Order: sequence, then structure tokens, then C-alpha cells
Amino acid sequence: QVQPVESGGGLVQAGSSLRLSCAASGAIFSIDAMGWYRQAPGKQRETVATITSGSNTNYADSVKGRFTISRDSAENMVYLQMNSLKPEDTAVYYCNLRGQRWSGLNLRSYDSWGQGTQVTVSS
Repeated sequence: QVQPVESGGGLVQAGSSLRLSCAASGAIFSIDAMGWYRQAPGKQRETVATITSGSNTNYADSVKGRFTISRDSAENMVYLQMNSLKPEDTAVYYCNLRGQRWSGLNLRSYDSWGQGTQVTVSS
């Protein structure tokens, strides 16, 4: 199995910055897409930012210009730099990875979620 593990969340004041990290472990053959998603209390999970193996990025309109997603392919890491944080950014942030993994001598697709890391922004 491929297991993403998030870190870097916390409680900050509005206007502050945080950097989230996601480390992937397991029998990884490839990571074709990485993404950050968030879920606020009483709301559905939403896409924050995604990045492909070719480093193509997409952002939610609400975070454009403030958040930056990046990846370290050699280390199987993905990051989310969050600047100018707002109270409405408060949520649990989840890392998602998609690609192929080794299963014996075979390759199988995976679509794995981390446990999430809490980001709380006070006004």
C-alpha cells in the first residue's frame, strides 16, 4: 500500500504562513498526481491544489496567489506553502496521491489519502 502522511498544520493568526508537507511511503512505482484537499466543519471536501508528474498545477480560485503547491519527486514529497492565511482557510487538510505501485512483480494503480492535518486560522 501507499501511505501519505501529512505534517505542518497548526494554529496561526490571520495573515500568517504555514507550510504543509506530505511524505509518501510504500512500494511506489510512480506518483502521477498529487493534491491537497481540505474539509471544513459542516462542509464537503474541496480541492485546494493539484500537481501532476509534469509539474502542471491547478488551484482553487479561493487560494490562487496565496498558496503554492510543489513536489520533490526524488523524495516522494509534496508541499503546500500557504501565505496570507484567512480564517476561512480553517479546515483539515488532506494529501492525495495517485499513481502505480508494486504488487509483487505486478503494477497496480493506487489512489491514497492521508489522515489529514488541522489548520486553524484565528482572526
